[in-house]
Formats: sequence, structure tokens, C-alpha cells
Amino acid sequence: MKKISLLTVLLLIAIVSFSDSKITRGPNVGEIYFIGPTHTGLGLYYSTDFGQTAICVDSTFTSSIMSICADKTEGVIYYVTMQTSLYYSDDYGQLGSWELRNSGIKIYINSGRNEGEIYSNISKKSIDYGQNFYYNTCNGYFGEGIDTEIDNMENNGYTCVYSIYNSDTIFLLHSDDDFENVQVIQEFNYHWSNDVDISRGLEPGELYFMNFSLGELYYSDDFCQEFDYTDSFNFSSDYNIELVGGQQSGELFLIYNFVNQMWINAHIYIYHSTNYGKTFEVYHPFYKGNEPVLANFSTISKEIHLTTPVEFSNFSIGNIFEYQWDFDNDGAIDSFDESPTYIYQDTGWYSVKLSVVGQDSTNSFVKQNYIHVIDTTTKITTNIMSSISFSPNPFENNLTISSTNSYEYYSISIYNLKGRKVFETYKQNTESITINTIALNPGVYILNISSQNNSSNYKIIKK
Repeated sequence: MKKISLLTVLLLIAIVSFSDSKITRGPNVGEIYFIGPTHTGLGLYYSTDFGQTAICVDSTFTSSIMSICADKTEGVIYYVTMQTSLYYSDDYGQLGSWELRNSGIKIYINSGRNEGEIYSNISKKSIDYGQNFYYNTCNGYFGEGIDTEIDNMENNGYTCVYSIYNSDTIFLLHSDDDFENVQVIQEFNYHWSNDVDISRGLEPGELYFMNFSLGELYYSDDFCQEFDYTDSFNFSSDYNIELVGGQQSGELFLIYNFVNQMWINAHIYIYHSTNYGKTFEVYHPFYKGNEPVLANFSTISKEIHLTTPVEFSNFSIGNIFEYQWDFDNDGAIDSFDESPTYIYQDTGWYSVKLSVVGQDSTNSFVKQNYIHVIDTTTKITTNIMSSISFSPNPFENNLTISSTNSYEYYSISIYNLKGRKVFETYKQNTESITINTIALNPGVYILNISSQNNSSNYKIIKK
């Protein structure tokens, strides 16, 4: 949610209510900083337990603070004001520890890969904790900037832009020479006004892409050559929301801030995922007054075989009195459980609806064509089925494939549900082969085993 233009700046100046959410990862696992409501206004919070609890280290923040980011150096954090002034603290952002470091900085900043390294959008970079900046040439850059992120691979980074000459496309630009040159790597069919946010993951080439306007999360692990759709989310306009990747594999944070009635009601929610945003734990480090309810849910497996139990993960928020699940969106309530398990009795596509009921509010969320139930009957070629076995399933870090047929030559491939090949190898003997699957994300995959004349597909699940 970082799109900015001259018109936006003028509107922001007129805003006296709560501003957009801001969150940044610290250098250690579980360490995050975020801006959220206090009892009387805005404050900077610091947490070392993934947002389960947090300390307000500075309660004097205002809506003129546009962005924050933590340095690789422990305890160092920065913020930039609407007046493009950069401030620095080496004491975890404690009140009284801030000093003005620079001016004329872009309003959005990003931490780099090394201690003392900070980027002012893509145009400037500092390697001495913001005291001095030098310009990047940014050849190939065009349009209006939306958001920027630095990759964990040296010299790599990304920026989202839109062009006034193409209002229905948001462009993702990539650089592999530290923003000396940039080029379009993806085009998204989104209107320029959509709120989008990007954040890096733990490994080089990992990037989360969130469209808050549509509630869609995407993930790439190959420097944005391809994106996989993760899930859709309920993003009510009553909340200010932002995301950031964490310091663990598959870790992602979302912050939901809610304020109304001149701070009579104020709440902070931290969503924490360790499986790339497929499911979340919800923490509530600050609360004041009434809280509205907001429905959100997901499931790890969206394509399942008939009679396979579907486990629904519920990460709704608010003071909820009742959960109402409609697993086929036919108007009949199928479960009142908080996180139910359901078995579909027929094949097809199913929309799922969750309604949550609070003391004085109700909220519903429908995911259209969310579950695809397929027949368990699969035509298996006899000679492959009799000669090949694989285990375990579900698997974690390894999948072992065995053969009893010495003369067959097998091609072994693994595909994700978008049809993208994520692994390939070959086998020709009776010995077992063990595939290292650590790099695969949790989820459902298709294992294809092919010989010269036959080919068979099997559903496998990474836990």
C-alpha cells in the first residue's frame, strides 16, 4: 500500500486521521518493528516474539511519518517523514534516541543486505547508515513508482511502477546491477490505482506480491520469472494493512490496524505465517475498546481427491461469538466450529463462505471456486504401477522412489498445480532414488513417472 503521486501527497496533507500501516523486519528471528495506534495517537512498537507481545518504544509518532525500516545492525532503525527527512536511531527507536541523518530522501526506504546499507527508493543508496547517499542511474526506469524492494541476492532489486499512458497495467521492474539498469520482468493486469506491496523473503530470488485492492497474494522464488498464486484475503477498508517477509523460510507478516471514533476503539493485529502465506497465526498486541469482526480463512490443499478431509484454517479477527461455515455456498450452514474439517461427497468446484458474528457486527467472506474435488479413479499403466513405488506421502524433506523393473528407463518429474515443472531427474535400475525436496514449498504437487511407452501421474503432498 505504498503508491504515491503528487495528488496523493496533497490528499495526505489533508488527512488528520490514522495513516497507512507500516511494518519492518529486524535482523533477528522474531524481531519486528511496526507503527500502530496507542491510547491517544500513533506509536512505534518493537517485538521480539513475532508480534505476540510488543513494547511501545516511542508514542510520539505522527501520520507524517511515511515509512520505517530496520537496519541489519541490531537496534538500528530509520524513518522518513512526509517532508523527506531521514531520522536514525541506534537504540531500537526509543523516544529521545532519534537524530536527523539526511534530507531530500524519497518517502519510502528499504534496508539493504549489509550493515549500514539503506536505499532511498531505487534512486539513492547509502552504506554509512544514511549519512551520505549516492545516486543510481536507473536506466530503463519509467512511470510513477509504487513500491521497491531489495533482493537478498547481491545487486538485485525490484520496483513496481505504473504509467499514465497505460492505466490498466502495473509493471514490475528488475535490476541485477544495483539499479544502474532496470527492465520490465512482469506485467500485471491491474488498474494503476490498485494498492500493491512487495517484500522479499529469506532466500535470494524470493518475492511476495500482494494486491490489497483485490486481496490476492502471489509468491515467486525465481527472481520474478514466474509467480504462483497463494490465496485470497479479506481486506476491509476499515483496516490499514501492510506486509513484510521475515527472517525464516516461508515467513510472512501482515499487520492490520484499526482505529475509529477518534481513538475510542483502536486495535493492532499481527498475522504471522511460516508457510508462505498459506495459513496464519493471529496476535493482538494492542487493544482498546470495541473491535469489529473480520472473516478470513484458508486451506493448504485446494485440489483434493474425493472423500479426502479438508482442514480449514481460520484466522478471523475480532471478538467473535459464532462461526458459520457454508462449504458449498448454498445458503445452509454446515459447521459452527472455529477451524473445521470437512469431507466433500461429490466432485466439482466449490465456493466456500465463512460468516463471523460479533457483539455488534457481522462479517462474511466468500472464496469463489475455492475447492476443486477430483475423482480418485485414475487410469494407471500396469507395468509402471507394478514396478514403481514412492514414499512417504505426505513427505517433508525427502521422497524415495523405488523400482523392481531393471530394464525400464524412467523420467521423474514434479509439477506444481499451475503446471510448472519444479523438479526433474532420471532413473534406470532397481535401486531406490531419494529426491531432496527441501526446496519445495508446502502444498500439493503432481508426480509424473514416464517410461518409453507409458506415463502416470500421482498426487503427492509436501507437509
